[in-house]
Amino acid sequence: MTVLDMGGPVIPPALYRVPDAVKVLGLSRSVVYDLIRAGRLRTVKEGRTRLVPASAITDYVALLEREAGAEQ
Repeated sequence: MTVLDMGGPVIPPALYRVPDAVKVLGLSRSVVYDLIRAGRLRTVKEGRTRLVPASAITDYVALLEREAGAEQ
């Protein structure tokens, strides 16, 4: 995972490779791939590389919060 730092503000990546998304989410690799297969975590492809948009991670966390709220 790279973060751009050219002497200015730190810009978080817009796209994460799956191993980086695993670290950000704190989940196992197999769980992240299960979420992708189930359509709960969006991805895009650039060539042969599967990437997870930062917005997809934010959306997934929001989904978890909504589901947790519905259970209460």
